[in-house]
Amino acid sequence: MAGAQPYVFTSARPQPASTPKKPDTFTIDIHCHVHIPEAAEIAEPHFTPDMEPAIMYANEFTRDINMQQNVDRMPHLTTVDHRLIDMDKMGIDLQTIIPPPFQAYYWLPADIAMTASEKVNDGLAEIVDNIPDRFVAFGNIPLQDVDMAIAELERGVKKLGLKGFQILTNVNGSEISDSRLDPFWAKAQELDTLIFIHPNGFTSAERFKEHYFNNVIGNPLETTIAVHRLIFDGVMERYPNLRILLAHGGGYLPAYSGRIDHVWGAREDGRTKIDKAPTSYLKKMWLDTVVFTPHQLKYLIEQYGTDKIVMGTDYPYDMGDYNPVELVDLVDTLDRGDKEAIWGGNAKSLLKMD
Repeated sequence: MAGAQPYVFTSARPQPASTPKKPDTFTIDIHCHVHIPEAAEIAEPHFTPDMEPAIMYANEFTRDINMQQNVDRMPHLTTVDHRLIDMDKMGIDLQTIIPPPFQAYYWLPADIAMTASEKVNDGLAEIVDNIPDRFVAFGNIPLQDVDMAIAELERGVKKLGLKGFQILTNVNGSEISDSRLDPFWAKAQELDTLIFIHPNGFTSAERFKEHYFNNVIGNPLETTIAVHRLIFDGVMERYPNLRILLAHGGGYLPAYSGRIDHVWGAREDGRTKIDKAPTSYLKKMWLDTVVFTPHQLKYLIEQYGTDKIVMGTDYPYDMGDYNPVELVDLVDTLDRGDKEAIWGGNAKSLLKMD
């Protein structure tokens, strides 16, 4: 069907008997992606396959599938008309559009990455300006150069009106908790802008080449490591007012958080840079709903609070959930007010749209 996204219902839960109806409340998808071709044209001459984990850590079968899917989904990544049709089908009033992780361009020389990031952010801002009632945006920043990253952070907030910025879970193998990035974290806190942390496959994934494991296992594992480092390396301690949103329900850590509190109490090397239990920092972060099953979402809500959960799809990728409204509705412990908060109210506050 023209305009329909290529992936529909998740096999992680029973399919609905009929097309779910949009709730009578404002709905926001805080996690979806838009590709900016003009930025890709800048980066393409400098690209080699060893720069992209999805290519490096995949067998031939997976690479073939990925190549075909890239062709299939490109209209949905680049064409607003396709996107609006799909949003209506999913019951989404407003999307937060975000560049795909491969458009972070950390592997580029910093000056070229800066130019590409400017193109990404200008492209996102243009989409928002053209249809402001359906889109807001998270921009891109060249974290391989802190001064450039800060400059683009400020431009994005003050000139383009971006609602936040996506960063990856590492910068060419360097931790996002590295002290060289402290000025970036300080500026993000000063500007009170939202930082969305999204993985791009695992950094050393020789064991993940089959079965699409570098995405299935590697993506949540990357987020898990990055969040551990932000907590244990003291970033969240030094910058207590940071606003951080985690993709894919935060990876594995939110489901096994007792272990980090245990090591903090059991060992001196588990508390070298933090004064409070690690989960106290984790509970300050926001999590999206891209976890596929109502029991997993229910657990996150119970542990971290309804107010810390925001709805997402990961559109238009195959590992997304294109029936997010239904997923929230299936959590049997939520009342109507809680559901409305997750469907859009929490994101509206987080995006400062009130």
